[in-house]
Amino acid sequence: MQVCACVLCVCRSCTDIICCVLFMLIIAGYMVVGVLAWLYGDPRHVLYPRNSTGMFCGVGQNNDKPSVMYFDIIKCATATNIMAAALQGLQCPTTQVCVKTCPSEFWILPPSAHFPGAKPADFFNQDYCVPSFQLKDTKYVSMCVDVTNSFNIKDVGLRIFEDFAKSWQWIVAGLVIAMVVSVLFLLLLRFTAPVLVWVLIIGVLAVGAFGIWYCYNEYMSLASSSLNFSNVGLTTNVQVYLQVRDTWLAFLIILCVVEAILLLALIFLRTRILIAIALIQETSKALGHMMSTLFYPIVTFVLLLVCVSYWGITALYLATSGAPVYKVVAMNTSQGDCSVIRANETCDPEYPTCPSARCVFINYNTEGLFQRNLFNLQIYNVFAFLWCVNFVIALGHCTLAGAFGSYYWAFSKPADIPTFPLIQSFMRALRYHVGSLAFGALILTLVQMVRIILEYLDHKFKEAQNPCTRFIMCCLKCCFWCLEKFIKFINRNAYIMIAIYGKNFCVSAKNAFSLLMRNIIRVVVLDKVTDLLLFFGKLLVVGGVGVLAFFFFSGRIQTPGTTFETAALNYYWMPIITVVFGAYLIAHGFFSVYNMGVDTLFLCFLEDLERNDGSPEKPYFMSKNLMKILNKKNKAPKTS
Repeated sequence: MQVCACVLCVCRSCTDIICCVLFMLIIAGYMVVGVLAWLYGDPRHVLYPRNSTGMFCGVGQNNDKPSVMYFDIIKCATATNIMAAALQGLQCPTTQVCVKTCPSEFWILPPSAHFPGAKPADFFNQDYCVPSFQLKDTKYVSMCVDVTNSFNIKDVGLRIFEDFAKSWQWIVAGLVIAMVVSVLFLLLLRFTAPVLVWVLIIGVLAVGAFGIWYCYNEYMSLASSSLNFSNVGLTTNVQVYLQVRDTWLAFLIILCVVEAILLLALIFLRTRILIAIALIQETSKALGHMMSTLFYPIVTFVLLLVCVSYWGITALYLATSGAPVYKVVAMNTSQGDCSVIRANETCDPEYPTCPSARCVFINYNTEGLFQRNLFNLQIYNVFAFLWCVNFVIALGHCTLAGAFGSYYWAFSKPADIPTFPLIQSFMRALRYHVGSLAFGALILTLVQMVRIILEYLDHKFKEAQNPCTRFIMCCLKCCFWCLEKFIKFINRNAYIMIAIYGKNFCVSAKNAFSLLMRNIIRVVVLDKVTDLLLFFGKLLVVGGVGVLAFFFFSGRIQTPGTTFETAALNYYWMPIITVVFGAYLIAHGFFSVYNMGVDTLFLCFLEDLERNDGSPEKPYFMSKNLMKILNKKNKAPKTS
């Protein structure tokens, strides 16, 4: 218990306070940006179309006219007249009206329809139109086609909704089965991990042996073939190369080399494989004593959902910030009192002063400090969003690491395991280590921002790039992708050390990296064995539940005593896809907790080996199985 007190129950203090203050200021600024966006923004600008007067279709006085009809759609493509110049490319230079239903016949338009002063009501007696036109004559004839008859998205959506309404109970049942299977698989690894790991390893070797045998048979069967690479040359037909005897010889040599490497690795790394298996078993035991850790991903999911929702809403309101600006784009000065009206003057569509003037929406107001910095605020929105997301993930890692660390450093298990270890770890991380978690999240966020900028520049100047610049851009993107993966690896292990020892981020990252580099072979073996085992587990959960869902929802198996009928579904594959996708998310959530547990116990195990020697003053905290594998044991205290 003395060592446990020295490790997890150290006298902690707040770490990386400067970064904590900076993170709080960013959050406060993020909230201010959200409030300003909400005050100035209007999502109706992207949710509803506008007519030529700038009025919304489907809202207010056009409530019964939800869509917009383009008078002459060909002008949207050409945009060569004076109106298009006045609109600065922001509006289609043709009359647009809010309508109800789409006409299906041709429209024959007189020449007067293309002159200023013409009113849409003079030429249209229908109410609703999808903007799909073909022009027979550039000046006079246009056609409207109702594309909703061929593919009605709304109807398909309603049918899918009906399917979910009829089968939601069985979808939930499938997800519950996925959850139960995932939990059972992880808990049973305590007993089945050795068998599963060796079966998977032997299976990989068996596949390699089968490949060697197959290549040898193909090589021998082509003994009489006269084809070689010089005869074949370069071709895109891969089957031709499979008729060449030397191809199978190359495959045979490669597979033999790989098989030999695997066998040698198995022989020389067998002890490290046994350590990996023992750590996997120990993680399964820890989960059995701390079942609450399996459900922590729900907290992470909720927090991430809040971050994504806030970012999306803020981005939408920022994109629609600023009052709409209307200008006069066409008028006939001979009609009415239009002497005081000039083209391109600002106007109000609600109160027209000239009957022949067209008051058209141009753009959104860009005057004022807030409107002039909308692009910068969008960048701030993305930056703050990424930082918050990375912080939430970091908080999850640190919380789980603290819980699993409290398990490992309990000398007598489960008696010395703290009460509610997950809650204690969560509160400890929030109280002392917000700054350190924010520091690690900030480093990752900066790299992600650079990657986003590179993707934007690559997309923006893709057509103007020559082969040299494309190569440089590809190298930069690849380097920053690798850097992001490396930082994620460093951060993950730094959070474990923060949870255990309570040091700041830089010290924890340095100690974790040094510890792992001193045991790099053990790291690689444990990582690959764990990945192989968890991949098999995901395949078992998702594949098994997916097959069960397919046979059930397709009607191939019937459940007695149920009222569900497959024939009642419009698209039976939608519930299947939902169950498979949900099963994957559930398995990924549970297995991510397990993976974090393995990493935490592994770091604790390495620290245990370096700090303790088995003496009464420094006893080992590892399991008896691990001590047996390493030929170590705790010495009994001397008695007088």
